[in-house]
Amino acid sequence: MGNLAALPRQLLKYPLGGGLRRGGLLLALAAAIVSLLTGCVNLPASPSLEAAPAAQGETVAIVGVTDGATAAGTAAQAAPAAGDGTPPPLLLDPVMVVAAHEQVLKDIYENALPSVVFIRVSRNMGGPNQPPGQEMPDLPDSRRFPEGLFPVTAGSGFVWDDAGHIVTNHHVVEGNDAVTVILSDDTELTAEVLGSDPDSDLALLKVDPPPGRLTPVTLGDSDAVAVGQVAAALGNPFGHEFSITSGIISGVGRTIRSGNSPFSIPEVLQTDASLNPGNSGGPLLDRQGQVIGVNTQIISRTGANSGIGFAVPINIAKQVIPALRETGKFEYAWLGISGGSLTPAVAELMDLPRDTRGALVIEVLPDSPAAQAGLRASNPEMVEGQQAPVGGDVIVSIDGSPVRGIDDVIAYLVTQTRPEQKVTLEVLREGGRAEVEVTLGVRPGAL
Repeated sequence: MGNLAALPRQLLKYPLGGGLRRGGLLLALAAAIVSLLTGCVNLPASPSLEAAPAAQGETVAIVGVTDGATAAGTAAQAAPAAGDGTPPPLLLDPVMVVAAHEQVLKDIYENALPSVVFIRVSRNMGGPNQPPGQEMPDLPDSRRFPEGLFPVTAGSGFVWDDAGHIVTNHHVVEGNDAVTVILSDDTELTAEVLGSDPDSDLALLKVDPPPGRLTPVTLGDSDAVAVGQVAAALGNPFGHEFSITSGIISGVGRTIRSGNSPFSIPEVLQTDASLNPGNSGGPLLDRQGQVIGVNTQIISRTGANSGIGFAVPINIAKQVIPALRETGKFEYAWLGISGGSLTPAVAELMDLPRDTRGALVIEVLPDSPAAQAGLRASNPEMVEGQQAPVGGDVIVSIDGSPVRGIDDVIAYLVTQTRPEQKVTLEVLREGGRAEVEVTLGVRPGAL
């Protein structure tokens, strides 16, 4: 099912191509934010962030213990205790707060680095049937590659498991003649593309490393990610191998076109962590070093980072990657409509309350599951000199799950359904409500 809501024109898809045990430092970082706003913060007890008892007005030291390394700083004076016996607040030392932030990022990098890979994609540009104008460049001997192969794309990836499976983006390895995976210790491994899914922009590679050389990532839960959380991206921007950038999660639940197919990716994570060409396929990590997304796109007018990047949620990768490993492809459930979110203006034209929410069915594709089930499409009408879809079914729930817009339909179909599954759609139709049962099909490869 396609989403007619287009992204801004400046959206460009580029080949942007171990967990922590420092609870005390993370606590200090969180407390610092409150401290900057209020000048003080109450610190709960923590085994790795301890304060010695202090008398009224006495200066105390707060020490964060991190696996043998000690980050210490003078905190501040303890304020007078409240009359009800409430523990006095402590003022944090700004130097210690910054040190805690630095330590978190350092730990993310050091723990994840063995799991991140540099991916070099080459094409054969020296064969006898090579088209004119695409001959092998005249390079010095030190930069020549065997068998006429020439590196044309660079991206990132990460180790999925200890069996040699590497995850990256579909657009990083598309159209390759040879793929090389380079580990953080400079080990180069020839990779085979086991499978690729253009709809989610994910691909799975296979390498045969020496025993014990691969360190799988720790997978997180992208459904639990919230706006404002710390996010870090590891990859190879502009060919600078194994770089880290940091920021926050600036949006969740985005729906974007994959750039490789007419279908959309739901539940995408948005981040302001700097992503640039070469970052594609690399991991987006939370503060615990868990992978929560696969970096895939940026919005930019220049081709470089402008503070808006997108990552495929790791929970979608958890669905797609096992299928790519087994069969080389992933089959999506297919409804067979295109639509948009119902706007107040169109709702009013359809004699519905302006605050009605749902997904307006704009087109029903012939011979699709939606057509066979009898879903009705809208009709275009001229409204104030512009053409607007009016009438047709408005989907307000799927299997009892509320639908507030077309993004909810896309997300439910991708994450909750499989081909041949039956779903019940509740729709607004001709001033009333109706239930439509649909047996989902298999999403076609191209439309």
